[in-house]
Amino acid sequence: MPDSVAVVTGASQGIGRATAIRLARDFTSVVLVARNRSHLEDTAAQVRAAGAGTRVIDLDLSAPAAARTVVDEALAAFGRIDTLVNIAGAVPQIDLFEMTDEQWDAGMALKLHGARRLTIEAWPALVEAKGSVVLMSGNSAIFPKAPYAAVGTINAAIAALAKAFSDRGITDGVQVNSVMPGAVLTGRRRSYLEHWAPAHGMTVEDAISRFPQEAEIERFGQAEEIAELIGFLVSPAARWMTGSTLRMDGGEVKSV
Repeated sequence: MPDSVAVVTGASQGIGRATAIRLARDFTSVVLVARNRSHLEDTAAQVRAAGAGTRVIDLDLSAPAAARTVVDEALAAFGRIDTLVNIAGAVPQIDLFEMTDEQWDAGMALKLHGARRLTIEAWPALVEAKGSVVLMSGNSAIFPKAPYAAVGTINAAIAALAKAFSDRGITDGVQVNSVMPGAVLTGRRRSYLEHWAPAHGMTVEDAISRFPQEAEIERFGQAEEIAELIGFLVSPAARWMTGSTLRMDGGEVKSV
């Protein structure tokens, strides 16, 4: 895409980082947003190596004013926004009966409200560009369980929010979809398993092998695989796809 700009949140690690690097193949510039400056700089180096310009914005999207800052800086640097990919927002896996109000609210503030605010703030630029938006949901939206009730609830809300934005987008010329990954072996998930595995009498590698067996899937997914799906979604080839939630989970969800 000539003179095109993508904004990717959560770009410091995991799926966000992989997506930013993937979009550098198709966009002339990629704006990287996350809280960790040093990790963002690592992503920026790979984006530049792929041939795209970049700008790093390190802030916390749970703050109400952060969305306006991102849009202002992106437009000041590159003059347009063609694609927005909302990935920021790790929600802790804490049992429904143990999670505090503060932990619940923090997850909502970053993943749900952060994406909502940023999409609204970027909307005029996206309308002008006839652009696209992707919001990151997850399989837990389909089968929420007590051990990860908050992430399931928030992911379900994200999918509904994307659908609402897509309805407005039909009138305004903005494509909006959501992505629902299954179990992806990101650095964050590996870190979680490093704490979980010893408490259950197994090694991390044992835990990595055990989960796919219990979920009846071949293996964990890779961040780059989700990034390729997002790359397709925001490409001209997928332009007629809007208001959809695309699941990529290795067959974990058995229902139709």
